[in-house]
Amino acid sequence: MEFLNFLDFKITDFIDIVLVAVLLYYIYKLVKGTVAINIFIGIVIVWALWKLTELLQMKMISSMVGGFMNIGLIALIIVFQQEIRKFLLMIGSTNFASKRNFIKHFKFLKQEALPTDTDVNAIVGACEKMGISKTGAILVIEKNNSLDFVKATGDKMNIEITQPIIESIFYKNSPLHDGAAIIQDNYITATRVILPVSNERNIPLRFGLRHRAAVGITEKTDALCLVVSEETGLISYIKNGEFVLYKSLDELTEMIKKDLT
Repeated sequence: MEFLNFLDFKITDFIDIVLVAVLLYYIYKLVKGTVAINIFIGIVIVWALWKLTELLQMKMISSMVGGFMNIGLIALIIVFQQEIRKFLLMIGSTNFASKRNFIKHFKFLKQEALPTDTDVNAIVGACEKMGISKTGAILVIEKNNSLDFVKATGDKMNIEITQPIIESIFYKNSPLHDGAAIIQDNYITATRVILPVSNERNIPLRFGLRHRAAVGITEKTDALCLVVSEETGLISYIKNGEFVLYKSLDELTEMIKKDLT
């Protein structure tokens, strides 16, 4: 019977299932925490319904849902354009080939996430001090997507993170204070970096170019951003192109550590 053909299980079928599972994992990882997650779940449900109706040979409903899935492909590309861009950046990242970062891509296979090497306490502590003195700053923490395309706009560095170092970079009379600083692992790898500015109109007018730049880079990559306002001294945490609310600096520190694992 054709219905029982799935029992003829081959090694290629196993590889096929694993590859689909990995692909779905990365898609979920890209849209997790964004509005797009609801759309992604909806698509998975519609796809499962389509396959179920095909299996049960319900031809009319199967053809209707199948037509929706085929025609909706272009619409999906438009809806998920930011996520698709992030996915392609992740695949084409120059960091993907390194042993350390290659292993990081498969950390979901481990029982427990490894702690990040980045000294988050020093970063948040520096932001707190700069907030008190109302020193403007923007820090970009690199994750899986390579930020080489923006590092080239600034000065390359290789400085281990400490709180005084971060404060000295953004000190008002420092020649390095303009632009963003890029953090990779536990090192500042570039300063005076020019970031792409978001054209999103939903950003409140009280936020300036630093915040728009932070939204811009987190829209295009999976990087995390911390911005210290020069006017108010407030610290903003931005990821996936959105402002993340927090109640205390301790909570902010834990959120960043979690997002980096």
